[in-house]
Amino acid sequence: MVKIFVGNLPREATEDEIKELFEEHGTVTECAIIKNFAFVHMDDRKAATKAIRTLHLHKLHGTPINVEASHGKNQGPVKLHVANVEKGADDELRALFEEYGTVTECAVVKNFAFVHMPNYDEAMDAIKGLDNSEFQDKRIHVQVSKSRPRYEELKYLNCDSTRQKILFCVEAD
Repeated sequence: MVKIFVGNLPREATEDEIKELFEEHGTVTECAIIKNFAFVHMDDRKAATKAIRTLHLHKLHGTPINVEASHGKNQGPVKLHVANVEKGADDELRALFEEYGTVTECAVVKNFAFVHMPNYDEAMDAIKGLDNSEFQDKRIHVQVSKSRPRYEELKYLNCDSTRQKILFCVEAD
């Protein structure tokens, strides 16, 4: 799947007409307008590349639109909270989330789990695809975890008459 950023959209642009523009080049799986920009998802990389080349600076309602591959948000890894999961389902849950991208850690605790994904866009796709879905005959709920590592200020410690910086990472409750 390739995510495409479409910027500088005129106010009168609709999701249907943007989708129609991109479908001339291949299958569009998703199209969403947010204010004056949109994201278009296409399954085929070659079709997406052709659409980007062809539609960049294309005039839509007289306005040249900016079309480029989405670079995603510049955010670090995302920790997801998954509710209503049975203990011992770590491997199956990991496999489920890996359908949406890379999973660096997956741990089931009691009746919930934490899934760590290094890519923000993949994590958001996992939330969209898996929240309120069935997993092992139970309805799971997926959201960004409110429990994230909290980094305190750098603290200095005198060790053998040299100053060393130590970064403390405390798990938030």
